Amino acid sequence: MTAAPPSTDTSDRPATTHTPDRRVPAHVSDRPVAAFRGRIGRDARSGHYAVPGRYRLHLSTACPDGLRVAVTHGLLGLDARCPATFLPAVPDSPEGGHAALRSLYEASAHRYTGPAVGPVLSDDWSGRIVSTHAPDVMRDLDRRIAPGGPALYPCGAESEIEAVERMCREGIEEAAQWAGAAGEDPVTRDAAVAMLLETLRVLDRWLVDRTHLIRDEVTAADVELWVALVQLDTVHRHHLDASAVQRIADHPTLWAYARRLAAHPAFGGALDLDGIERRHHARCRGLEAAGAAVQILDWTAHAAR
Repeated sequence: MTAAPPSTDTSDRPATTHTPDRRVPAHVSDRPVAAFRGRIGRDARSGHYAVPGRYRLHLSTACPDGLRVAVTHGLLGLDARCPATFLPAVPDSPEGGHAALRSLYEASAHRYTGPAVGPVLSDDWSGRIVSTHAPDVMRDLDRRIAPGGPALYPCGAESEIEAVERMCREGIEEAAQWAGAAGEDPVTRDAAVAMLLETLRVLDRWLVDRTHLIRDEVTAADVELWVALVQLDTVHRHHLDASAVQRIADHPTLWAYARRLAAHPAFGGALDLDGIERRHHARCRGLEAAGAAVQILDWTAHAAR
């Protein structure tokens, strides 16, 4: 069964270039520019091709991209074909990366000086990095390393999944960041809250009588939305006022969907709530607001273990 994904019109989104330089996002973005963007090909002619046990994931499930990759890895059942090495919740090197990844980065790029961040897909044959771009890694896990398994990127659904990725990035993640930004002017902050609430309203209505977002079975669109909702409740609400969080919570179908997925072992089993909290406090730039006291879901109670 095919269904077009929900959409919101962002053409009326207010411009923010006039806002003062003092504004600072409440939470540092966990989506840095990828240093490596290799891909897994179909056969030996591509250089990197699928061989069981050749590739390894390095990730922290306290990081949203790491959580997305971990859920994908779990849904596809890839423990044997592509083992995962889990990193500390809080990066432990001075430049903001993981010390355990430094040798991989230096082997993959001469005189690499940037942060050694996860998630990483590495090649155990060469000792080098294939990719640090989470969306590419998720697609290659599904299409190359786990052929014949559940189709998280089903044929014909790519544009729908990309639309959901964009909606979650702009309408939830970025809107929530600016809604809780330190020093933001009230007009722009209210506009960011309005955009966030409109995105949630559209998704809430879309999910009425649906189990999953774009198909009758779980897809990568569900992974993307679920992780965005986890971040919204465990990270971003700490910088929003109580009224905004209560309005965010007032989307019962959407949060019932999040709760239902949390009970799935691949979703809830990857959830590291303590790690998310420690990572947030280590990276937080904003002031805690009243919304911190208004928890939307009891993730501990609903998460599969």
